[in-house]
Amino acid sequence: MSRVAVSSSVLRWAIERTGMPEQELTRRFPKLELWEQDKEKPTLRQLEGFALATQTPLGYFFLPEPPEERLPIPHFRTVSDTSLPRPSPNLLETVQTMQRRQAWMREFLIEEGQPKFAFIGSAHAGDDPISLAIAMRRTFGIKDDWARHHHTWSKALQALRESIEQAGILVVVNGIVGNNTHRKLDPSEFRGFVLVDDYAPLVFVNGADGTAAQMFTLTHEIAHLWFGRSAAFDLRDLQPANDEIELACNRVAAEFLIAESELRACWPEARNEASPFEAVARRFKVSSLVAARRTLDLQLIRRDEFFEFYRIYLEDERRKAKKKQSGGDFYANQNTRVGRRFATAILQAAKEGRLLYHDAYNLTGLHGKSFDRYVGDLESRLA
Repeated sequence: MSRVAVSSSVLRWAIERTGMPEQELTRRFPKLELWEQDKEKPTLRQLEGFALATQTPLGYFFLPEPPEERLPIPHFRTVSDTSLPRPSPNLLETVQTMQRRQAWMREFLIEEGQPKFAFIGSAHAGDDPISLAIAMRRTFGIKDDWARHHHTWSKALQALRESIEQAGILVVVNGIVGNNTHRKLDPSEFRGFVLVDDYAPLVFVNGADGTAAQMFTLTHEIAHLWFGRSAAFDLRDLQPANDEIELACNRVAAEFLIAESELRACWPEARNEASPFEAVARRFKVSSLVAARRTLDLQLIRRDEFFEFYRIYLEDERRKAKKKQSGGDFYANQNTRVGRRFATAILQAAKEGRLLYHDAYNLTGLHGKSFDRYVGDLESRLA
């Protein structure tokens, strides 16, 4: 029976990297401690199982020392850490998957003759957020009061996402790694990231986050495109990290969603409502969390008022999350997990013979009949 010599430091690194409880790994691999102490070597089959369980590429176990894994983009955290935590395998794989999609889309669009987007990197940190918010709305073909035309903020979010895609930006919303429901993305690690590109800019929103926070995350990410900087971020309490571009993106996102002049005008009346933040949320078609955060930023309320609201809000969100059972329609979900603009380009290239179906499967994460059925669903929606 073939056995493999594995460095104890690599084994320890894989255990810590995955973030799983060590007791769970020990239960599944009873000889794990013996492997670490070099008293026994795992078989190749055992090592393959351990690699799968820890979400670690098998080849890493043949290295003498653990590799240094880094995100290919800056990772801004709201709470300053003495050292930035190691990115999880789920975040790393998600970013890498989006980079592969973006690289393919960039090449496809260049072949199609699409020019570069003029707005990418066109802004600076000190620019007026009101002017930038106006420029963003103009790019997406929406008016200042666009949100009021939608009955709910969730419908407004969907409409905004569609407008952004129509403007040529790839938008992906997913709460898991690909379609693997056992690998959930952790909102406390990141709420979203953006990959800047002149031809195929891409924004990713963590769908595992509360739906109420996704509107702000999406708008914050879009602002990054104007400043021309790729990044991942956690936006804890809807607050950015202490970085000039992060702070600028928050100001622009806040102005895009809730114009300061309008909020100051309506706040005296809203303040007297039983639920003032809900009143603001109904007016601007945003979540009550975004409304509360905006009133705090404009110093219309005290910090203790906001955080008392935020505590109750989080408790309510947790209750809702526990009640949520179904993950929705698998094929309808692909429009956000893959992104309609990207999926449409993949379908066109495959039909024209410019892309092998094998490559289309790998790029979308859908294979065989799943891909065919999704294509049929997509075509019916586009018809």
